[in-house]
Amino acid sequence: MRRFYLVSYDIVNDKRRNRVSKILMDYGDRIQYSVFCCQLNERELLQLKEKLRSRIHQLEDQVLFVDAGIVSTSKPIPDIEYIGKNWIPEPRVQII
Repeated sequence: MRRFYLVSYDIVNDKRRNRVSKILMDYGDRIQYSVFCCQLNERELLQLKEKLRSRIHQLEDQVLFVDAGIVSTSKPIPDIEYIGKNWIPEPRVQII
């Protein structure tokens, strides 16, 4: 089962910030500069967290995960309220 996750980061170092951004681009869509919406299954979530853990400084940096609910064909967009420009995600599928 795939779930929506809002992932945001606050990374002090430019080099680490760029690495984190590139990793997240492989897993989701950027909806704001340091905020991504990712459609992940449990295995992908664990992989993403492990990749991020190995690339941040544990005492200086922060990555925040917010579970925004189940991805379903009847509701392909998470319940996010916008003020201003809206974001429409691209559908993602699991390839085995």
